[in-house]
Amino acid sequence: MARGLLRNQNKREDSMANNPGRGSNKRRYMSEINVTPLVDVVIVLLIIFMVAAPMMTKGLDIKLPKTTAKSLPQKQKHIVITVNEKGEIYFNKVAVDQEVLKRRLIEMKQEGLAQQVLLVADRAVAYGTVAGVMAAIREVGIEDIGLVTEPLEPSKKRHKRS
Repeated sequence: MARGLLRNQNKREDSMANNPGRGSNKRRYMSEINVTPLVDVVIVLLIIFMVAAPMMTKGLDIKLPKTTAKSLPQKQKHIVITVNEKGEIYFNKVAVDQEVLKRRLIEMKQEGLAQQVLLVADRAVAYGTVAGVMAAIREVGIEDIGLVTEPLEPSKKRHKRS
């Protein structure tokens, strides 16, 4: 009988050693890394950045005038000067006054970078403000000035009267 008890006790110890969750003080550590949660987090972050990236581009809120003129091909590097509805002048998205604008244009022209200027003016800007900016550009010696507009919708195109 004592032998039977010893056998049962040995079997119990063996089963406890193989089954660490049941009464054994020995813990078996999982040596493999589960990458599924990591992949899930990376995919979620990737999706968030893909959705948020287009929203991060910041520009100036300009309502362009509409015309029937066709767009011209871009053959040269150009500088963008923007005038918002408050009459504030921006040189490549940086706020400047007319004197600073002239200095920057002179610097760009000396470096050979100022060949063409695109003037983006809000439709609510006074004509005099736009004319003043154009005069400042021409004073520097830049003759190639493009006015940026939006195309008219087909229903709003005006017909010539005979």
